[in-house]
Amino acid sequence: MLVKMTLKGDLRAFEELVDRYQKVLYNTVLRIVQNADEAQDITQSGFVKAYEHLADYKPQHKFFSWLYRIVVNESLNALRRRKDTQDIDSGMMASEKDPAQTFEDSEREEYIDKALQLLTPENRAVVVLRHFQDLTYREIGQILDIPEKTVKSRLFTARQLLKDRLLKLGYSQ
Repeated sequence: MLVKMTLKGDLRAFEELVDRYQKVLYNTVLRIVQNADEAQDITQSGFVKAYEHLADYKPQHKFFSWLYRIVVNESLNALRRRKDTQDIDSGMMASEKDPAQTFEDSEREEYIDKALQLLTPENRAVVVLRHFQDLTYREIGQILDIPEKTVKSRLFTARQLLKDRLLKLGYSQ
């Protein structure tokens, strides 16, 4: 409904789409690119690209999956353009847990983020989409434009590599 309204020129409808999806898309991009400023830029450019190509959207598919695919592709393209990686801004991970639990969680997050950086962008994307965004194999396949079997295979490989990287980084929990 909001997509149709936007196509008819209702900018408020598109603003509502942005409000609805911005946070989850930003968090996904952040996990992929590991840089808060870059994640913000990519999320914003993803929305711009979606708006510009809204007429190409096919209503038989979920709008969210279509939009997700745009920002994930933008994220992967950004990773390909840059060779170096940067640590995630640990200030972005706020928590209301007790200090000991917060420290433990923060330490685990740090290990996971470092290990994720060591994966290829393609493997990192399937891990983020499956384990941080809880998407189905089918949804991941649609977003990355790969068969569901490839998603499963890539995810299996990525998990093995992630486990190996975590052990090499000294994480043993």
